[in-house]
Order: sequence, then C-alpha cells, then structure tokens
Amino acid sequence: MNDPVQGQNPAAAPSQVSKPARIIALANQKGGVGKTTTAINLATALAAIRQKVLIVDLDPQGNASTGIGIPKAKRAVNAYHALIHETPLKDAIIPTEIPNLRIVPSGIDLSGAELELVDVERREYRLKEAIAEGARGYDYVFIDCPPALGLLTVNALVAADAVLVPLQCEFFALEGVSSLVRTIERVKKAFNPALEIQGIVLTMFDRRNNLSDMVANDVRGHFGEKVYKTVIPRNVRVSEAPSHGRPVIVYDMACAGSRAYLHLASEVIHQERLSA
Repeated sequence: MNDPVQGQNPAAAPSQVSKPARIIALANQKGGVGKTTTAINLATALAAIRQKVLIVDLDPQGNASTGIGIPKAKRAVNAYHALIHETPLKDAIIPTEIPNLRIVPSGIDLSGAELELVDVERREYRLKEAIAEGARGYDYVFIDCPPALGLLTVNALVAADAVLVPLQCEFFALEGVSSLVRTIERVKKAFNPALEIQGIVLTMFDRRNNLSDMVANDVRGHFGEKVYKTVIPRNVRVSEAPSHGRPVIVYDMACAGSRAYLHLASEVIHQERLSA
C-alpha cells in the first residue's frame, strides 16, 4: 500500500488534518455482542470515504487485529507497549490492507497490564497520554475495549470523547448495559467530564424472532434518540468474515450486514456534522 507517512515508523501517521481526531471507545462488558465486528466495519466504512481512521485494539484476545488481517508475527510491538509507555504509540501503528485505515494491534501481554499498572501514578490516563502523543493526523480513533469493566476499559473511557455501545438483541441486553452506563458516569465524574454516549447500535437483530423487536423497543424506550436507527442483522457473512481476516464490508459488500454497517457509518457522519 503506497501511503506517505511521517516519523520513524513509515506507517505511523497519515498526512495532517485540521481538526483533532474524534476518539470513540466501543464498549460493552458482555462478550459476543458484535463489539469488535462493529469497530472494524465502522472503521472500514469511514476509511472508504477517505476519513483517516486508527483502530486501537485494547482487547487481549486481539480479535480486532485478527479480523482486520494482522498476523501475530506483526504484533511484536503493540498496544501493551504503548500503554505502559515503553514505546510511543506511533511506533506501534501498522497499516492494514485498507487504504486510510491503520491499527495498533493487541498483544497477549495486555492481559497482565492491569496488574502492572495497579500501583502506577495516573494509571487511568496512560492511554489518553499515549494517544495524545502518537495519534495526531487522524479523523477518527476507535478503541476496541475488552469485554470487562476493568482498568483497560477505564483507560479507554478516559481517553475517549464518546462511547459507542453495541447491544445484542437478547433478553438481558438492558440489564447488562446498565452496569456500563454506571461505569461511564463514574469515569465522567472522576476523570473525563466531557465523556458522552455517542450512541447505541442494536446488533444481531433477527427479524424472524419477536424477541428482537421486543428488545429493540425496550432499548429505544429507555435511551430514545441515543439508539441508532440502523440495526445490524444476524448475518452469516458477518460471522464468516473475521476468519478470512477481512471486515465484512470487504469480504462481501453486497450482503445485508455490509449494507447495515454502511448505513451506520452514514448515521455517524450525519451525527458528527450536526454536533459540529
């Protein structure tokens, strides 16, 4: 991929843009809700319209890195090293096959980062400081959080301007997200007063199942306009794409899941323009 860059790592930074990056954390302490899938496909959709996008894979499982096609051999320098300030974040950024999209990959060392940082001064600000130094020149930074409300997720929330919550259309959806909302409020009060909920996206929606409609209605009744109009359907091609190391938008642009993520990207852009 021919892409002019700056700094020690030729993949580290795109050309400068005039405004600061919009930093969005994708969070839900429940696993299997489509969080990582939403992160990589929303990032890809925005990159396709020439937005400069960076994904920070903060999940020790590394699913975002795998789903975007980054082999483990290329993850020697990763989010862990940036988080503990061993390496500047810009030196952990690597290109993807998708123009305008880069990633800070995950590493298994991240699983021990919370213990390592427990006695570190300003431990909640480590990621914020790393991003401030190393992620200049992007339009969007997406932080893919682990499925837990520990120190890694707190770091993401402190670094972020907003939180996007993927919410699976299942019975306990609202009950699970209430814990996340409480965490967001605590982080907002203690560390990041500007933090807001960007929006809630309903995932794995099955039109054949009345439960999906019931959950969607409950969530919209509770959160109102914070819930995106676009819903992400349960779709086989969405499930297949990560095993091929590709976002579904690249793997099969014509499928229902791809169309949904493209619509979601349009909503996000429209939302940003209204709030600008």
